[in-house]
Amino acid sequence: MWIYLMRHGPAGNRDPVRWPDDARRPLTLRGARRTERAARGLANLERRAVCLLTSPLERTLQTAQLLEQSMSLVGPVQIAEELAPGAPAARIIARLNRLASSATVVLVGHEPDLGRLAGMLVFGDAERAIALKKAGCCAVAFEDTVGVGEGRLVWLLPPRLLRRGARKPASR
Repeated sequence: MWIYLMRHGPAGNRDPVRWPDDARRPLTLRGARRTERAARGLANLERRAVCLLTSPLERTLQTAQLLEQSMSLVGPVQIAEELAPGAPAARIIARLNRLASSATVVLVGHEPDLGRLAGMLVFGDAERAIALKKAGCCAVAFEDTVGVGEGRLVWLLPPRLLRRGARKPASR
């Protein structure tokens, strides 16, 4: 199984006046443009059809929509409460293990949770987090089922490098 952990793109600053419910805070216009290019860059790296799971928050839903436009998907985008901020990593690991062991999965979520999940998957320790920048991504590969400390970090790319990879158009 291959798992891509992608942090949502740049969103507006927390503002309880504009967004009393922070879950509704969207990507900025500049953030959406940058995230769209990062999504195309990821699509140029991953040509297989992917299963796309996203946190239910607005900024992650928007990021997932941009990924959906660039990548080939297996089924519709799935909203995963297991990727909401503060959700225990064990819940998303259990959900991943319900998928086929040959699946390629993109998880769209938030920091520090995604970084802690990556640390748990690769090092077996959430405290050894792998920090992801906004619209950044890392790839973790597993031989079979997803297990704590069983993943191999294949790459970690900041959004700048993902965007650079978008220069060559993805062909589907």
